[in-house]
Amino acid sequence: MRVTEREITAPVSLTTPDGRLNPAAVGWTRTPLHRTGGVGRGRFGWGRNKRWEYWAMTTPSHIVALTVADIDYAALHEFWVFDRATGRESGASALGVLGGSAALPGTLGDGPARGRSRKLHIAIDEVDGGTRLRVVAPGVRLDVLAERPAGHECLGVVVPWSERLFQYTVKDVARPARGALWLDGERVEVPPGECWAVLDHGRGRWPYDIAWNWGAGSGMSGGRVIGVQVGGRWTDGTGSVENALVVDGRLHKIHEELVWEYDPEDHLKPWRVWGETVDLRFEPFHDRRARTDLGVITAHTDQCFGYWSGWMADGAGVRVEFTGILGWAEDVHNRW
Repeated sequence: MRVTEREITAPVSLTTPDGRLNPAAVGWTRTPLHRTGGVGRGRFGWGRNKRWEYWAMTTPSHIVALTVADIDYAALHEFWVFDRATGRESGASALGVLGGSAALPGTLGDGPARGRSRKLHIAIDEVDGGTRLRVVAPGVRLDVLAERPAGHECLGVVVPWSERLFQYTVKDVARPARGALWLDGERVEVPPGECWAVLDHGRGRWPYDIAWNWGAGSGMSGGRVIGVQVGGRWTDGTGSVENALVVDGRLHKIHEELVWEYDPEDHLKPWRVWGETVDLRFEPFHDRRARTDLGVITAHTDQCFGYWSGWMADGAGVRVEFTGILGWAEDVHNRW
């Protein structure tokens, strides 16, 4: 289903002074313009607020993901490494009571992000040329620069469930990455030109029970840098969608609710994501399954890693075809 969305081109506050959604903030951007420091202030304060920085990185040998999150009543930190050759998963995670172990800037880029526990330290810093990602945990360490090339664009979207419940998301795909990963003391290169980083930045106030699909991919195809960004379910009926194509750093917004087809009983079967302006096939090779059941808080996640192929329409309506774009597609249901 097609949707009508407004492009925002000037800075705007996500919230009104009393903490409600600012109607002028509803829309999408090519570069982060939303000021989000008002989330949780005023009449609508503690309890439903969610703030996070999630980075995932693909390399020829490994896939890496890190999270720093504050969901009001808990802080969640995680570092995950997948060895593509052996299938081995490693890393560390920490759950803190309330959000004290997470330090997150009110607005993207306004300061560092930190996640600290006894065994896991995560540092995210904006530096010249990009974002520096550092992690220290038992047996693993990471120091990588997610570069931001000149003119690189990313997708920002405000999803309005109501004036009290809303989400601002930035999905920044196809960021070139370089640096190193250490596993049990052995250095693994993150070679420039072969590695890509993706950011999922979130600030908002969420419903308690929510389900979503998210797909992203980055790589080279046909001599062009391709970034795939698609989402579904959580945005349905809001008038906003988080779908876009990035070609050589230029973002092309997809104004359409897409159809997601996959087997929830076997997530490793091929997926299809399609619409009038998109037709994608996703072929997974690994399902990262996570199940949490803490009574009031439950989370079921299948994040599948694999390759995207197919086509997406650019801003002029021209089909951009590609194959072999490494990334992921996920099926998530949270009560949080």
